[in-house]
Amino acid sequence: MDASFRVKPGSTIEAHLPEPEPPEPEAEDIPLDIIFEDDSLIVINKPAGLVVHPGAGNATGTLVNALIAHCGDSLSGIGGVKRPGIVHRLDKDTSGLLVVAKTDKAHHGLSDQFAAHGRDGRLRRSYLALVWGQPWPRHGTIDTRLGRSTTNRLKMAVLKGAEAGRHAVTHYETIEVFDAPDGGKPLAALVRCELETGRTHQIRVHMAHIGHPLLGDTVYGASHAASANRLPPAARDALDRLGRQALHANLLGFEHPMSGESLLFEAELPSDMQRLVKQL
Repeated sequence: MDASFRVKPGSTIEAHLPEPEPPEPEAEDIPLDIIFEDDSLIVINKPAGLVVHPGAGNATGTLVNALIAHCGDSLSGIGGVKRPGIVHRLDKDTSGLLVVAKTDKAHHGLSDQFAAHGRDGRLRRSYLALVWGQPWPRHGTIDTRLGRSTTNRLKMAVLKGAEAGRHAVTHYETIEVFDAPDGGKPLAALVRCELETGRTHQIRVHMAHIGHPLLGDTVYGASHAASANRLPPAARDALDRLGRQALHANLLGFEHPMSGESLLFEAELPSDMQRLVKQL
């Protein structure tokens, strides 16, 4: 564009320019389910539907906006102005436990634990998921390489080749199996997944990879969309009302970055997933 070009006030071009966004997230009065808090960190039970930090299409209404209102200036600045205190994330439609750093020192200590992915015994992360069918064997380990799909850059995928993607390991255990009313193959199962690594969409991709995608996952469970037709009416209604992937971060354990104390937190299934389990 010519350097001398200028948009004239009131022109058609000016009318279509997007409104400027604030350079820093603003405080917003959004309720938080606080599980634990001290001067160094805060543990939140994040509801489904809440984005963790501002980004494209989500400039406001995020967990960061709520944290700024609750904590004021006492959030670690290591994550930058858009992600103050954010050590790890959960997908928008995944509920559950998340720890946020309130000081730079706490941020460094927590980030070090997440970087080790629990291999040194300090960090533990467990999720509860409702998956289609019954995984077999009932417990096992999924060990693959994960990266951006070569056919759809908006999705993650299992990649082949020692240098492809990033190493990802998920340990799963079947807790309960839900049989079909007609006596056919099991409809679904409640599965506990423990992460040894923390890749984007890891559990969702891994469970789909072994043929048991999460209920409600329209991205990685499209191949099982017809399975909803086998559900009893009440269970089908509960799935429709869920409106998201059935995934909840139910357990989070870590070493306090200041005191060295081992902390372990648990959060029961949210009401939407409880409703679906009951109807199954």
